[in-house]
Amino acid sequence: MADKPAATAATQEGQARTKMGAVKMDDIARMAGVSKSTVSRALSGSPLVNEETRARIQALVESHSYRVDTRAQGLRKGHTHTIAVVIPLLHEHDQPISDPFFLELLGHIADAVADHGYDLLLSKIGPGRTNGMADLVDTGRVDGLIAIGQSTAHLGLERLAARGMPLVVWGAQLPEQHYVTVGSDNRAGAERAVAHLIAQGRQRIVFLGQRTVPEIRLRHEGYVAALAAAGIEPDPALDVPTRFASAAALTAMRSLICGGASFDAVFACSDVIAISAIRALQDQGLKVPEDVAVVGYDDIQMAAFYNPALTTVRQDTATGGRLLVDLLFAQIAGRTARSVMLPTELVVRASCGAALSGTTTPGPR
Repeated sequence: MADKPAATAATQEGQARTKMGAVKMDDIARMAGVSKSTVSRALSGSPLVNEETRARIQALVESHSYRVDTRAQGLRKGHTHTIAVVIPLLHEHDQPISDPFFLELLGHIADAVADHGYDLLLSKIGPGRTNGMADLVDTGRVDGLIAIGQSTAHLGLERLAARGMPLVVWGAQLPEQHYVTVGSDNRAGAERAVAHLIAQGRQRIVFLGQRTVPEIRLRHEGYVAALAAAGIEPDPALDVPTRFASAAALTAMRSLICGGASFDAVFACSDVIAISAIRALQDQGLKVPEDVAVVGYDDIQMAAFYNPALTTVRQDTATGGRLLVDLLFAQIAGRTARSVMLPTELVVRASCGAALSGTTTPGPR
């Protein structure tokens, strides 16, 4: 009987803390008349706690709306249950993370991360933040990192991999790289797209893209390979450096048109660039595909509904997003992970002038 006033006082103290939103495990232990370790065992389902004590602790937990601080618990165990998804845009001053391709891939990544019971921390690393990814890792807030794109951050990614940080990158496979990548066969996808334009009778094909980015550099190699296979000499005047932002692509295309360049087709390294190119062509009174055929890259949702519907190279973002997460968790678990290159498909629609619209042509596997 002598313990009741103390228990009542502890309960009243717990209720007061509840009102302030500050009930802690120590409070639950005092109200239950047990140790903090017993509360921890009870909440984790340990068989060392008898059913009567477990029920008493559970009743207190529910009545006081106590929640386990999983973040603090994870930190004590050496993990945070959080994955960072980083979009490095060191090469871009104005490309938003609302780019449709980013959002589509990010959605698949978020679904897969949630399936593992983890949270997602999203970060954009813009120009001037060369150590941005390392700084994020050094905060200790994440258990692993997924980068969407390499931008010009290859050396930074190499340094992170050398530190043993679980890391997977959506991007190109580069010679002697030490980090794991998941990405499309960029060279083959571009080669198939340009070869398709040539098969439609196009000879003067513009390349729109920024070759400082590894994926775009490979797409340029595919562009050159398709021209060479058809005996067409690349014209430097048709090789147009273009950033991914819509306004930048629109300006680059308008400058090419107003400069008097002669061309009958455009291969754009993203659908956003391709749509901007079509807008610029139409603004100058040129018809797509009658005057100029256009092919993009990515197959974002808007591509099928644009006018004219956009022929494009489809990347499998659903499979890519899942693989990025699966390979990251393999590393977190201490297993070996290897890079994966996914095939692409050429989706033929009206913008290229082909007789068939809406067909797909798979790339090499």
